[in-house]
Amino acid sequence: MALPATAPRILCIGIPVRDLTFRVEGVPARGSKANASHLAEICGGNALNAAIAMARLGGRVAFAGPMGDARETSSEFILAQMAQEGIDTTQIVRMPGLTTPVSAIMIEPSGERTLTIYRDPGLWTVKLPDADKLLADCQAVLIESRCGTFCIDLCTEARRRGIPVIVGVDRAMSLQDELLTAASHLLFASEQVQETAGITEDGEALKRLSALTPAFLAATRGPLGTIWLNEAGELEETAAFPVQAVDTLGAGDVFHGAFALRLAEGKGVREALRFAAAAAALKCTRHGGGPAAPQRIEVEEFLRSQP
Repeated sequence: MALPATAPRILCIGIPVRDLTFRVEGVPARGSKANASHLAEICGGNALNAAIAMARLGGRVAFAGPMGDARETSSEFILAQMAQEGIDTTQIVRMPGLTTPVSAIMIEPSGERTLTIYRDPGLWTVKLPDADKLLADCQAVLIESRCGTFCIDLCTEARRRGIPVIVGVDRAMSLQDELLTAASHLLFASEQVQETAGITEDGEALKRLSALTPAFLAATRGPLGTIWLNEAGELEETAAFPVQAVDTLGAGDVFHGAFALRLAEGKGVREALRFAAAAAALKCTRHGGGPAAPQRIEVEEFLRSQP
């Protein structure tokens, strides 16, 4: 179904991945073998999972970033999946001679996942299209933290134009990382905010980082909810919704996408965080990464059912 022209346009920047997911009773011991009860082949990657979530939730989504050689099969598989979701892929850059990333993911009955991934180092040499083309009619930019090396100038230009830049952080950042100051919103996972700040407590880690950046800071903690700093520098919490999780793969990415969409729709961070928590909770109740993201009507009905 075509989205209305008034739907916010959001640019996602990242590196798409072809995911092979295996359901297992437990992660096999080193050097051993284990049978999987189910195999699924899906598209993934932090920004792409978020892009799928936003498209499902009602955003007009464009994607920019590197992919492998036009002749290799993984990229064609991913592009076909993105087309089904209605994501604009015209700004993706094909990299001659390189390979699109592939990951192998084992998912246990608890929903916890263990993965390994190959990313061709040459992908980081990509040159993105012109900023005027990428940022035209754009209400928000969402990027993977690892991609700052090739999009920091674009993020800086987006902020100059008053466009929010949301960074989904899924690995520790250097305290000299330019994204710390180029971003308007930094969404960490608990482990990553502690590693980045060098402090083993989420709230204190956020406070330390607040001295280095004017960005909104939050840390997601799975079923423990999200802790964040308000405009007065005080810690607040947004509760997670209790659900029976079967697969946590991509839940953080769905959270980031839902949060960015609500910001692009003009909502404040409190409402955006609650909406994101609902979308991530629903994703955890079904197998599959980003492709298991809920539709907008599901999230709204879920929120109406909550106290």
